[in-house]
Amino acid sequence: MACLTSVCVYCGSSNQVDSSYLQLASDMGHAIAKRGIRLVYGGGNVGLMGASSRAALEAGGEVLGIMPHFLTKWEKPNPAIETRMVKTMHERKWGLFAESDAFIVLPGGIGTLEEVVETLSWQRLELHQKPVVLVGCTFWQPFVDLIEAIIAAKFTPAGFRHAFFCVETPTEALDHLQSVLSQRHWP
Repeated sequence: MACLTSVCVYCGSSNQVDSSYLQLASDMGHAIAKRGIRLVYGGGNVGLMGASSRAALEAGGEVLGIMPHFLTKWEKPNPAIETRMVKTMHERKWGLFAESDAFIVLPGGIGTLEEVVETLSWQRLELHQKPVVLVGCTFWQPFVDLIEAIIAAKFTPAGFRHAFFCVETPTEALDHLQSVLSQRHWP
């Protein structure tokens, strides 16, 4: 039986978004820390990334950022958070993957979309069995609709519907991930 000790949070880095998204990210970081789970994220101190990581840190949680050097001109790391600097985006994504038991995907832009699609692609190729949960069903509905269209066109099997789960709240996200992981028996 596995337990959730470290979760990767994929999310947007824009400060220009509606404040409800920033609040969701703060609530997520706080909820992760309160459960004693380490938050692993892209290392930036901006947008939803900054909101979630600061909230986790302020709630007494452990936080690990992973960031390529070149991004520091746009996304300054928080000096209070342990940040592992890497050379490339590929190293960043591999680090996020390797350091996490599961993935939480908050609203975000093209970078967030790219991260979740790659994570789901790796799952589809049976490279991992780590659970993925999208938070904010209204925001993610167009993505869910696209997956349904891909399934309907037979580019992906119907079972792919179970590759991720969509919830509304941080509590639902963490409960779902813990439930999935507690049902797994590792060799």
